Amino acid sequence: MKSLHIPFVLFITSLSLGVSPVGAHSYSGYGWHTPHIVETTNFSKPKTTPAPAQAVSGCPLLAHALAIQTDAAHNTKNLLDGPSHPVDSTRDGSHDFDFTIGTWHTHIKRLVNPLSGSNDWVELNGTVVTRKVWNGKAQLEEIEADGPNGHFEGLNLFLYNPTAHQWGLYWASSNDGVIGVPGIGSFKNGIGEMYDQETYNGKTILVRGIWSEIKDHSHKFEQAFSADGGKTWETNFIAEKTFISAEPAILAQPVSESNISHDFDFDYGTWNMNIQRQRHPLTDSASWYTMKGVTKVTKVFGGKGNLAEVEADGPYGHLELLALRLYNPIAHQWSIYFATSGVGVLGTPSTGEFTNGVGEFIDKDAYNDRSILVHFQIQALTPTSARSQQAFSGDGGKTWQTNWINNYTKVDN
Repeated sequence: MKSLHIPFVLFITSLSLGVSPVGAHSYSGYGWHTPHIVETTNFSKPKTTPAPAQAVSGCPLLAHALAIQTDAAHNTKNLLDGPSHPVDSTRDGSHDFDFTIGTWHTHIKRLVNPLSGSNDWVELNGTVVTRKVWNGKAQLEEIEADGPNGHFEGLNLFLYNPTAHQWGLYWASSNDGVIGVPGIGSFKNGIGEMYDQETYNGKTILVRGIWSEIKDHSHKFEQAFSADGGKTWETNFIAEKTFISAEPAILAQPVSESNISHDFDFDYGTWNMNIQRQRHPLTDSASWYTMKGVTKVTKVFGGKGNLAEVEADGPYGHLELLALRLYNPIAHQWSIYFATSGVGVLGTPSTGEFTNGVGEFIDKDAYNDRSILVHFQIQALTPTSARSQQAFSGDGGKTWQTNWINNYTKVDN
């Protein structure tokens, strides 16, 4: 796969929680938190920013796993169960979004200026394609739509947290490849609700998404804002989907090559992988173990990003993980987001870029209560082989210790 900078603790946590627990199926349909959608032709819309207190703690490495293992079931539950109903901790909701798999036509109505008293709406039409991830334990949804102000592309990654029995919905626009704060929630009586807290026009608000009117060939999604703590809600986004095909279609190529990077083009296809892991990073331990697996890498956003799905086995069990890699054409950098099926929460990304064919990515994390830096490197060696490795630094980057080495051999394109 090559962009596999999976935290040691995240990996161990995934195994301990059961990496193949109930999976995920998902749906948003049009961009959770429509304010985050930015069209390729300056389609103006309200802009919200995540409230800092609601950010999921931990990056995709070590802290991510530790925070999730100890806090996710509690924090996400308390964070945004939403005013309407509590989470049923005994219910397996991993297949709640199965109805979204396939290709759909979407008709969108969007309120131009929410929370202003305005009744100025615009309409868009487009295509939504939702496909399985991890053989159905998660879902990736891609959206293309056109309206009076132009064209937009977005994606939603749906992850099911089997500990919290809740869904997380992660949205990104192709314009900047940045994933914001997720909506968190669950289904009850055939209706799905997700909530988060954000800042809009300088004011803290609640954001609610509702999936309803779910039938064999149609369903509806609505988004609303509340500026009074959930007492009243104003709907600002309505999307109605009608069924086209059970098979996920391949969406059109990007409108412009100007915002595409081809750094990861070598990575598309299926790869056999050999993983070498150090058991105790940042120690003098010479104990390593081996895992064998397969990685499949496919395009998203018509090539503006890609998704790597990994399955591997070793002495500590079975591992399923994903790496969602999105390009920011403004910063000319890549962000890599990681998740495992046993945890079902997306972490803070590793960010970096390619120089002379070598990708270098850095993020900050915590390991054994220490603040560390994490370095991930990836490169193609030949047209059919590649290599990546991860290293930790406990002294601010002065010295590095490698703890994960991946070697890849291409199976097919």
